[in-house]
Amino acid sequence: MIKIARMLLAIPAVGFAVLAYAYLTLPDVRPLKSSNPTTTAFMDLREREARAKGQTPRRVQRWVSDARISPALKRAVLVAEDDAFWRHEGIDFEQLQESIETDLSRGRFVRGGSTITQQLAKNLYLSPSKNPLRKLRELIIARRLEAELKKTRILELYLNVIEWGDGVYGVESAARVYFQKSAAELVPSEAALLAGAIVNPRLLNPARPTKRLIRRQQLILRRMGVL
Repeated sequence: MIKIARMLLAIPAVGFAVLAYAYLTLPDVRPLKSSNPTTTAFMDLREREARAKGQTPRRVQRWVSDARISPALKRAVLVAEDDAFWRHEGIDFEQLQESIETDLSRGRFVRGGSTITQQLAKNLYLSPSKNPLRKLRELIIARRLEAELKKTRILELYLNVIEWGDGVYGVESAARVYFQKSAAELVPSEAALLAGAIVNPRLLNPARPTKRLIRRQQLILRRMGVL
């Protein structure tokens, strides 16, 4: 009984230590208000993976301001990834609850349920792993991003750093690689293809869309009210 009591008393202490570690090791997001990141955790990870295979890392990225991104692309991405973006404060608690319930029912971490702000936090600072501590850090960083940055800036950062193929980062590079045009010139059908590819950007190629990607494109276009 004494051992059990000690174990029960230790649980809050362990929980506090985990929370303290997660908080104290968080990055400072304030420079993002006026400075664009030169790299991200995901870009660095991809470079390490390429070198481990004996390959030369590829990085194609062109930064573009929010004003120079097609409204159709922004709309398509929001419809595909986070339709509550303008309403939440970094975390969509309804989606998060569904994600947790799905993971618990399957006994492993599978479902995403991440907002665009959470995805940005993960891309900038974290790793693809699904362990609970990383997820906790993602949630806290997402709230920090929302507290320090305007929504338009968060979306601008996201659209400039996310992966859109092997070594292709950001919407401007994606638009030029796949459609030979600027991000400002993207039409709804192209925007929906790019948005549909975000779920698996290294497998789904907007220039050579699979049946799966075409289905996602059509769904996104319907949600946009284009079809």
